[in-house]
Amino acid sequence: MDRSGELSSARRNAVFVTVALGMLLAALDQTIVGTALPTIVGDLGGASHLSWVVTAYLLAETIATALAGKLGDLFGRKALFQVCITIFLVASFFCGFAHNMAWLIAWRGVQGAGAGGILVTAMALIADYIPLRERGKYQGALGAVFGVVTVLGPLLGGLFTDHASWRWAFYVNIPVGIVVMIVCALSMPKLPTVARPVIDYLGIGAIAVASTCLILMTSWGGTEYPWGSSTIIGLGVGGLIALALFVWIELRAREPMLPMRLFANPVFTVCGILSFIVGFSMFGALTFLPTFMQYVQGASATASGLRMLPMVIGLLITSIASGTVVGRTGQYKWFPVVGGLVTALGMYLLSLMDASTTLVVESLFLFVLGLGLGMSMQVLTIVVQNTVSYHDLGVSTSGVTFLRTLGASFGVALFGTVYAHALNQQIARFGPLPAGVDLHVLESPAGVRSLPEPLRALVVDGYAESLQTVFRTAVPIGLLAAVVALLLKQVPLRDTARAAATDLGEGFGMPDAGDREENLERAIATVWRHRGPTAAPGVLASAGISGGIGLAWCLSRVVLFAEHYGRARVDQIARHYHLPPQVLWPAYQRCVEDGYVTAAGGDVALTPRGVAEYDRIAAAWRQWLSGELADWEDASDTDFSDAVRSAARQLVFEDEPAAREPAPHSLRG
Repeated sequence: MDRSGELSSARRNAVFVTVALGMLLAALDQTIVGTALPTIVGDLGGASHLSWVVTAYLLAETIATALAGKLGDLFGRKALFQVCITIFLVASFFCGFAHNMAWLIAWRGVQGAGAGGILVTAMALIADYIPLRERGKYQGALGAVFGVVTVLGPLLGGLFTDHASWRWAFYVNIPVGIVVMIVCALSMPKLPTVARPVIDYLGIGAIAVASTCLILMTSWGGTEYPWGSSTIIGLGVGGLIALALFVWIELRAREPMLPMRLFANPVFTVCGILSFIVGFSMFGALTFLPTFMQYVQGASATASGLRMLPMVIGLLITSIASGTVVGRTGQYKWFPVVGGLVTALGMYLLSLMDASTTLVVESLFLFVLGLGLGMSMQVLTIVVQNTVSYHDLGVSTSGVTFLRTLGASFGVALFGTVYAHALNQQIARFGPLPAGVDLHVLESPAGVRSLPEPLRALVVDGYAESLQTVFRTAVPIGLLAAVVALLLKQVPLRDTARAAATDLGEGFGMPDAGDREENLERAIATVWRHRGPTAAPGVLASAGISGGIGLAWCLSRVVLFAEHYGRARVDQIARHYHLPPQVLWPAYQRCVEDGYVTAAGGDVALTPRGVAEYDRIAAAWRQWLSGELADWEDASDTDFSDAVRSAARQLVFEDEPAAREPAPHSLRG
């Protein structure tokens, strides 16, 4: 099978459900542990390592996303998807089995590596198995799944923690993952691997070392080791050396994972910095808000997840609204500027909360934070895709999402350091604990609630002040985002970018495989979904196709089935669309009468006149696509022209569900 849509509708839907469930697992585990972390710390100890449960996952995911796209090209995406699901499931089991914090952190890293491969491979699998004309719909749905599940993870984590055990936040992946593996094996045909990509192993290794050293430095500095210690200084120096080595490698690599030439484009540079900051702020807030709600306000894990919903609502409102405005007007610059300011305001408001803050006030503060994050997230990937050349389309898209995930890793680590340092200072103020009160009691929300007064009030105030410090630290980050966004140039948006702006999934920056052909196909699919069906009559009329859509449908199905099965039969075509043959025979009989098709014994074939008419149909669609994508055209890049021709061919060849195919009836009378 190739990409021309041989799968039946049922199998296509099975492929989509499989990929969506895999993505759900991977995206969910980015944030599901947020509401479970206080209980995990209470069970396993190691409050100072709390942030690493999230950081290890995000860092491993960041590194895996850089590798997964090209490994899929090399070994096959279906095989890679199955391997990554297996890695994820094994790691999920051992995370749930953990009996100390070091074990949990180590397996969270392995889990993140599997998740990164799943997320990147998901979009590529849609490109492999879903027809181009349907691809935009499926990809948009996947992006929305990724975004919504990412921010709803804390609620589900709370439900498992309160009504089962925090371990079920990991164990629940296993039955779902097994179902994904079974359906994947049954529904996805194996595709031949023809690509032999060049993989930048040295560059990926260098950035992995640099990221790990710098994150360890920010995480351990002032908590595990003094800032002036040889360990912290060594990590800082090692990280900077590895970062310089990464730049040196990328300048010389045949196919660098992050080409340094991209930073010569000021729009990419600004968007990359903003993506880093947005990831930094968003995951910092998501990680520590449930901790505040459980320790300071005494909320259950489930309640803390529910209390996050105002932020989710605010984020969705501004993501959708900003995408709609950008799509209609092409104006995007002020969204990240205002978003940075509103995010800073939201963080400042959170820093004012304490044990006496009412639910209504807290919800308002979280709603404000969500509004700011939504405005900042939606436009960055779209703007980058709009300004780079076609040759850099894939690496620039994956580069922005890579920087966003890397920012999330740094944000959680740095906020975790601030939290641990402030909490240690607060605990030191408590003085000797009363007889019979173990220090470890302070590490769990239930333990804090069990303390006698006035010690409980003192401990709650200590947690409140520690977390207020975290949120105050985030305020300058939001202001920095607004200042950086002022440097973002306003340039006219390509039509494909404006169409993509209205898709919710684009705003969440899902990890991307970095394949420019797949990104261009995604743009073509988006344009087709928004404009293709309404353009069809005009396109065919301009080409002088007298039979219109009905004739185009009949001729293209003859070509499609002859290509795949060696011959085309009307009963075979009808069976494919779950129709009785007598429904299609009148349409094909009209084609025979008009000299486009010959029919013998149920077989149909194009006559020379039919071939000429089909070629005119294909040329008309190719011309329409070229016009729609004129703002992408790069005369020096023949790959672009080939991609447009390939897409035009797919749009003619590919089948659609019968429910959307009234075309043959239009040939009657």
